[in-house]
Formats: sequence, C-alpha cells, structure tokens
Amino acid sequence: MPRVSTIVRKPAVKAERVVDTITLDHNARNRRQGRLKAEGGTEILLDLDMETTVNDGDALRLEDGQLVQVKAAAEPLLEVKAENPLRLTRLAWHLGSSHGLVEVTADALYVENNPVVAELVRGQGCTATPVERPFKPERSAHVCDHDHGHHDHGHSHSHSHSHSESHSHAHSHAHSHTDGHEHHDHGHDHAHGHTHDHDHGHGCGCGHHHDHKHEH
Repeated sequence: MPRVSTIVRKPAVKAERVVDTITLDHNARNRRQGRLKAEGGTEILLDLDMETTVNDGDALRLEDGQLVQVKAAAEPLLEVKAENPLRLTRLAWHLGSSHGLVEVTADALYVENNPVVAELVRGQGCTATPVERPFKPERSAHVCDHDHGHHDHGHSHSHSHSHSESHSHAHSHAHSHTDGHEHHDHGHDHAHGHTHDHDHGHGCGCGHHHDHKHEH
C-alpha cells in the first residue's frame, strides 16, 4: 500500500502527475494517520510527520512521486448571520471559548449543524440557515504553537544565557585573581550585564559600575 508522508499544496500541484482523486470531509482532512481509498481505487497509508490541514485542491504525494488530489466534501453546516455584526463577533467568541469550530467569512459564520450549536446561535440573537458546503474552519491555536513557541523559547533562552553568562564571567574573574586591567574589564562587563535591570530600578547602571570600581 503506497505511503503518503508529504502534502503538496494546490499551487504546486502538476496536473500531469495526478493519478487519482479523493474526497474528504473536514475531519479526514485533518488526520495525520490512517488508511484512505481514492475514487479510482488507489489505497493510501497516510503517515504525516506533523498535524496539518489538507485543503481543497492540495494533493497527497505517493512514494513514487505521483499525486492523489484532494477535494473537500460538502458537509451539513449552519450559515449564521445577524443584522448587527457585533452579535456575530460575540457568537464567534463564545464558540471559541467552548472550542467550537467556526469558519469566518465577510458576511457570515459557518458552524457545525447540531442542536447545541443551533441553541447557542439563537441565544446570541443570530439566524441560522442549514446549508451543504465544504467546511474550512479557522485553524486551531496549536497549529501556530511551533512558530510562536520557538520564537518565545529563543527569546527566553537568549535572556537566560545572557544572564547566566554574566554571572559565569563574574565567578570566573572572582577566582582568577588576575591583574587590575582584567578586573577593570570585569567591572565593565558586569555593568553592561545589568544595565537594563538598574535602569528600571534604583538609578542607572553607571552608578553600580562606579560603586564597584570605587570599592576596589
């Protein structure tokens, strides 16, 4: 059974390499693993490295480089509208708080067609009309965690490294018993390592620096 570990996005799909098509609903287009069968009979073992959403027009790349193109299946949804846009905004907030899936467009929200969601829609003073269409809800927050998390981690690591490095130098010089010139360099580095803290605390970093030099 051909294994699929790569998604080819719609702009990069070459028609001459498409050997089959497969129609998937929203849940199936968000799976990392599983067995699928395309419309032409091609059986696929889906085995993606990370969570992602396969969009309408994207393709699953087989091990031999051939492609199975994906079509988004029409699903039973509620088209939600309101005379006051604020009501739609509030509804979207409530749905997000309850981890509900929402597709946002310029003039309507599209949500799952079930009694619980329908009751919430009515409670917010909005109207809901049953429709059949592909469902493309907003991406879940965890899909952005990698980038944002990496950025936050990098910032945190840099700050922590800088702080520990400053103390590491201080410790090294404290035990090296080097000459006055090197000790002067240490004082300079020490002031710079804590400049931001003293700017926001009791005075400037220079005050701390001068005190340190005066003691020696």
